[in-house]
Amino acid sequence: MLALLLLCLRLLRAEPLAYPAVISPQDPTLLIGSSLTATCTVSADSRLRAEDLYWTLNGRRLPAASYAALGATTLSVALARLNGSKQQSGDNLVCHSRDGGILAGSCLYVGLPPEKPVNISCWSKNMKDLTCKWAPGTEGETFLHTNYTLKYKLRWYGRDNTCQEYHTAGPYSCHIPKDLALFTPYEIWVEASNRLGVAVSDVVMLDILDVVTTDPPADVHVSRVGDLEDQLSVRWSSPPALKDFLFQAKYQIQYRVEDSSEWKVVDDVGNQTSCRLAGLRPGTVYFVQVRCNPFGIYGSKKAGIWSDWSNPTAASTPRSERAAGGCEPKGGEQNTTLRRELKQFFGWVKKHAYGCSNLSIKLYDQWRVWLQKSHKTRNQVLPGDKL
Repeated sequence: MLALLLLCLRLLRAEPLAYPAVISPQDPTLLIGSSLTATCTVSADSRLRAEDLYWTLNGRRLPAASYAALGATTLSVALARLNGSKQQSGDNLVCHSRDGGILAGSCLYVGLPPEKPVNISCWSKNMKDLTCKWAPGTEGETFLHTNYTLKYKLRWYGRDNTCQEYHTAGPYSCHIPKDLALFTPYEIWVEASNRLGVAVSDVVMLDILDVVTTDPPADVHVSRVGDLEDQLSVRWSSPPALKDFLFQAKYQIQYRVEDSSEWKVVDDVGNQTSCRLAGLRPGTVYFVQVRCNPFGIYGSKKAGIWSDWSNPTAASTPRSERAAGGCEPKGGEQNTTLRRELKQFFGWVKKHAYGCSNLSIKLYDQWRVWLQKSHKTRNQVLPGDKL
């Protein structure tokens, strides 16, 4: 260890010799649109003069028209209306000797002070933790490295706490994994800071019980409903992590056909753990997902937060058994009237049974079976008929 320390001290003493010039100001922080005059002064021992020097900014040589000799060993450069730094670590302003050697360097930090963080939202997974997200302000980009710190405390007592696990749910997020209190509201806020200042968000007050979300419903099964060509049955289990807590739940289902990216959402599932999808296409593969919204936990009045969707589960409706290429015989006026009436009745039943409402759909099932048998009968060639 002693040998390593001595080596570091030698390097520190040798550093001024490696850069035989001084830039002033060193590593300045400036607002966008500012102007700057920097100077490079070489040591008398270097045998260099002002006319032997030139400047670069981020590797690009600056025009000689912006230089001015301030004595025999000092060369200045004037930079006007500076833009935001191209990199958060600062723009590199370098003084060179005529042969291209680097004599000294400085970092220019050009940007904006941080804006007040906005849109803080938080959720608790199964009441075991807390994750919060926020937005960096209306503009967002400061061109400077900006630190965001999430702080929280119990509303009526306790000290300020600082969140430690950042970027867990995106670039502006933080995760508090444990040691959270229930039945007591928290104050939560975000502080943004960079070289040009500090901005503090509004304080958000929340109770963990009001922002609970959970895992997606488990054991999602999708199956056919007998021979019904336009229906699928969906069943699932309540989120296991909340089974021991007093809460209510409501569910949503979304489904799509195999060759489509457009999901259709069923909103009125309520607190059931099964559902009948109707009005589907025969002989078609469907992907189905379910999600849960736990609400009313221990009497909370808030709406709750939807979980993620479950993994897609696939099933296919039965294929139609109508004769391939068969043509329905043309019916007379009486048959047309009957079909119209049946279509209206079918539409009414379908409307009330669709969407997984609590209405019994036994009548609908019976109607669909009869209708399918009717179609099959009409498409068959009766014995004795001649083509």
